[in-house]
Amino acid sequence: MSVVTDSDGPASGDREARKAKLHAGINTADTYLKVIGLAWITPLLRAAAGGSPRAQFKEFGRLLGVPLLAILAFLVIWAQLAPTVQTSLGAIPGPVQVWEQAVSLHEDAVKRAESEAAFHQRQEDRNAKLVEAGREDRVKWREYTGAPSYYDKIWTSILTVFFGFLLATVVAVPIGIICGLSPTANAALNPLIQVFKPVSPLAWLPIVTMVISAVYVTNDGMFSKSFLNSAITVTLCSLWPTLINTAHGVASIDKDLVNVSRVLKMTTWSKITKLVLPSAQPLIFTGLRLSLGVGWMVLIAAEMLAQNPGLGKFVWDEFQNGSSQSLAKIMVAVFTIGVIGFLLDRLMYTIQTLLTHTNNR
Repeated sequence: MSVVTDSDGPASGDREARKAKLHAGINTADTYLKVIGLAWITPLLRAAAGGSPRAQFKEFGRLLGVPLLAILAFLVIWAQLAPTVQTSLGAIPGPVQVWEQAVSLHEDAVKRAESEAAFHQRQEDRNAKLVEAGREDRVKWREYTGAPSYYDKIWTSILTVFFGFLLATVVAVPIGIICGLSPTANAALNPLIQVFKPVSPLAWLPIVTMVISAVYVTNDGMFSKSFLNSAITVTLCSLWPTLINTAHGVASIDKDLVNVSRVLKMTTWSKITKLVLPSAQPLIFTGLRLSLGVGWMVLIAAEMLAQNPGLGKFVWDEFQNGSSQSLAKIMVAVFTIGVIGFLLDRLMYTIQTLLTHTNNR
């Protein structure tokens, strides 16, 4: 007589537990991969974890293969049609010409960085010799005055947009909370919001320029006037999405929660910090993402007119330059602006996901 034992039971249960834990980890990773635009990695992880290779390959193709094919088709169509469009500066540059100018701008930036480093090194060596000779009174430190590189212009634009965006946030969120909590305040401010929201940056910039020139009279301040003109124009054009979404989010809070806050006799500050802001966070961040996108678009036009040394001024200078490479360089700036705009949106979405623990786009 033989006895059959289920010796594989515990081992099988352990394998199932490990498999479930692995899939849970992949699902968690998928959440963050989607945030940073790398969702195509998930099918590879699932295939490696024992998922159906055919199904995962199909998903991989949809997430990565299709976008790559679309980009390739765009490049082919661009390369074919570009030479057929003639302008006063010659034919529209194709992908190869644009790439060559991108490489040229990178090489110029590297040379500029080397030149600046050599300048500072010579200055340090000269001052060190003066100190050794006991002539400290002759020591002088001068700033490098070479033209800013393409990367310097990118950095200037990013600093400008974030400065204007932070100012817009500081103004828009409190006003949005007030409008959301008080129907009277909302009724009073809504007409002004609707009037000023569609105003173009080209209309704001002359007013901002005159005000800054009248108020900011120093030439030795922390910020240049061109920087402030661009940043404040960004502020005036980008605060409206945050203000409107904040007001809507606050006004949409569950009335039962509001009643509970009254029963608990919460102070206004406690009500805002512990009830209002957490409940309205998703819509507030939606407004912030929209505001940052608007601010980045507005910035380029503002920099063109305010002559702030960023990407907008770069585009304008190349347009005025009119050389045979100008169109290709402008196209490089166009792609740079688009890529940075995408990265800024991903940054805000990542912060939103981490703070609100939502997976909604």
